[in-house]
Amino acid sequence: MSLNVTGLHVGYATAQVLHGVDFTIGENETVALLGRNGMGKTTLVRAICGLRPPTITSGSVTFDGVDITKKSSHQISRLGISIVPQGRRVFGSLTTLENLSVIPQRKDILGERWTVERVFEFFPRLGERQTSMARSLSGGEQQMLAIGRALMTNPSLLIMDEPSEGLAPSVLDVIHDRIEGLRGTGLSTLIAEQNVDLALDMADRVIIIDDSGSIPWSGRADELRNDSALLERYLSI
Repeated sequence: MSLNVTGLHVGYATAQVLHGVDFTIGENETVALLGRNGMGKTTLVRAICGLRPPTITSGSVTFDGVDITKKSSHQISRLGISIVPQGRRVFGSLTTLENLSVIPQRKDILGERWTVERVFEFFPRLGERQTSMARSLSGGEQQMLAIGRALMTNPSLLIMDEPSEGLAPSVLDVIHDRIEGLRGTGLSTLIAEQNVDLALDMADRVIIIDDSGSIPWSGRADELRNDSALLERYLSI
């Protein structure tokens, strides 16, 4: 698995947000996407996944050698990229089980497939709430469901947009442990996150977006953690 973003310029009708973004993600790699609020993290995530708006005005995104720059979101999903969106966006009028069962699955995959039973083993709490309407779940349970729903597509790249948003520390510990549990399965992960400590705990590498709409720094997570000047300069920490 490889994702290559090259010279990506992305914007909306009234504003250009990203200017020449370049980065790669390799197989079985967890990468954190960091930056202060409003720097373009969600814009980048949406552009990669083919969600519109925003609009890619130049540059390219390739996934496993396939140019996905102009492909639709459902075409990109079928190639193996799945997203856990900001705000979870579960289907509130469906049960937990129905949320997982309605997801179309990729056929051409290697290794163990994600099934409803495997998701319930991964998140036992969802198994306990499988007949509950999704709108009645707690925020943490909805986040587990959003992750489980994304895994049901059997992705090779999982993209998570602000997975810690609005969650209690005890729930964050569960989400952290489960994301760690995905390591070694061959799944790569891109995590756009405001919680810097959480992101650095989970990530192998970090890429930072700044107010220029580009990536001024990328490197290993432990390198950033130990550099107070970098944390202050780009993340105001």
